[in-house]
Amino acid sequence: MHTLNIGILAHVDAGKTSLTERLLFDHGTIERLGSVDAGDTRTDDGTIERQRGITIRSAVAAFTVGDTQVNLIDTPGHSDFIAEVERALEVLDGAVLLLSAVEGVQAQTRVLMRTLRRLRLPTLVFVNKIDRAGARSHSLLDDIRRRLTPHIAPLTDVTGIGTAQARAVPLPAGRQLAEALAEVDPDVLAAVVDGPEPTPGDLRKALAARTADGSFHPVLFGSALGGQGVTELVESVTRLIPPAPTTTGRAPRGTVFAVRPGPGGERTAYLRLHDGEVTRRRRLTFLRREADGRTTEVSGRVTRLDVVGGAEQLTSGNIAALTGVAGIRVGDRLGDAGGDRAPQFAPPTLETLVRARRPEQAAPLRSALLALADQDPLMHARPAASGATALLLYGEVQMEVLAATLADGFGIEADFEPGRIRFLERPAGVGEAWDELPWHDRTRYWATVGLRVEPGPRGFGGMFAYETELGALPRAFHQAIEETVHATMATGLRGTSVTDYRVVLTRSGFCAPVSTAADFRGLTPIVLRRALEEAGTRLYEPYHAFEAEVPLDALAPVTAQLAAAGAEFTGTTGGDTVWLITGELPARRVREVELRLPGLTHGEGVWWSRPSGDRELKPH
Repeated sequence: MHTLNIGILAHVDAGKTSLTERLLFDHGTIERLGSVDAGDTRTDDGTIERQRGITIRSAVAAFTVGDTQVNLIDTPGHSDFIAEVERALEVLDGAVLLLSAVEGVQAQTRVLMRTLRRLRLPTLVFVNKIDRAGARSHSLLDDIRRRLTPHIAPLTDVTGIGTAQARAVPLPAGRQLAEALAEVDPDVLAAVVDGPEPTPGDLRKALAARTADGSFHPVLFGSALGGQGVTELVESVTRLIPPAPTTTGRAPRGTVFAVRPGPGGERTAYLRLHDGEVTRRRRLTFLRREADGRTTEVSGRVTRLDVVGGAEQLTSGNIAALTGVAGIRVGDRLGDAGGDRAPQFAPPTLETLVRARRPEQAAPLRSALLALADQDPLMHARPAASGATALLLYGEVQMEVLAATLADGFGIEADFEPGRIRFLERPAGVGEAWDELPWHDRTRYWATVGLRVEPGPRGFGGMFAYETELGALPRAFHQAIEETVHATMATGLRGTSVTDYRVVLTRSGFCAPVSTAADFRGLTPIVLRRALEEAGTRLYEPYHAFEAEVPLDALAPVTAQLAAAGAEFTGTTGGDTVWLITGELPARRVREVELRLPGLTHGEGVWWSRPSGDRELKPH
């Protein structure tokens, strides 16, 4: 039995969940089709997902075709949950990118295809909703070539498009496919130019090879609700996307790509296994790379193992939901998984303060948010003043979903302040400070702490190191200093988080038996702040890379608006009707431009942006 892990990706309302339901129903996994409108779909199993009709978390379901088990990962479509999509991409063998035949290529579709092409992940394009009024086929193919990827060919055609009688019709492997493949396959090109003409068998072989290496994207038409074209899609998936290699006799190696909380705080982790085998009752050790650059371990014994597809043990290439590893998080890796496709997690840049509406729920609110952030490394939470909790998120919709999660899952009504863009500090130089025993009125702590702050490489995060002898302090005192350093750096000299730093312990001492860990937790922030003041910091603001597709007559006003917002342009290309503007823009101005674009383009502009790093904030 082969295993294929396939991701279904699309913009909002393209029909991802409906397609999943159709695939599971047609292959006997479920007895009836669920409905997004009715809230009874298999993969949207959360209360909020059912209420809102959108997918928030990646879900896994399976069906079998011949000797192939297909694991479907149904991923979110809203841009606020793009991090969920990127988590899933790391564990996929291939993807199906959905488009609506009515709405066509959307900004989010382009974001997804750009990522898929960069990863060279085998991807088929499925054009859904061919039976809806306003559906297009041939003109939509032109849009796909122009706005998504130039190297495509339809494997099916449509009759009766835009009507209830619409049907997907398989196309023969002929001249049209040969000419499209000739652009990416030198053997097909030679055969087309010099002869003899490639046979249908030659074309099918080349199609499989070029789809597998991510350089070519077959297109199929159909309807998830009506079932048209779904059989051809499944046949193409199992024929064109190579399964994961099966390995035995190796140490287990895999990646956790989703975690869901259970009753009593127990966590269920979804593990994609790349090598080896995992059985119930086995003790596993996961590696975690912390934000400050350290690698830590999380261990536990598997108490429950639910393999997707129902097998007794988890084998390489497959996915399982497991429990028993306390504290496990998304991104944790079993064994040495460093050589796999790395996740591309863009950090969140929207910061908000959350407060409980009822004062007596302030402490439960903070506990709930910290617990949710601990399960999700892409959501950052920290205590703030006056009982509030500071959160880093991706967008306003994510904020709404989180508010509903707190209300439904924890019984806590919370108010979120309007989000603001988060700035960062980095050390500008080297600074050193210390405070020594004996106890005196200036600090009132029975401890000696000396710290040096210095810049780290860009993207370094934070690191703590020692110049003192490790055995000079009890372990609890060392731990108190290190934890306090990282906690203190969450609010730098200007009230923003410090990143890309290296803090070195240069002096240490204690007085037995009066010194306690609390002395070191109290003294460390004082010494660290003095060292940071000596080093100085520079303030940085996040930027977004953007693309704006606008009509020709809107090119001048849109360019002027972007320039006024501080954009730096990297390209302007186009033709007689449509122009594409690319560049980078301060994140704090993105929303402003997004709101102005429809008016400047008469509703015809398309906007895409994404975090692209940060730059030093220059004084005005």
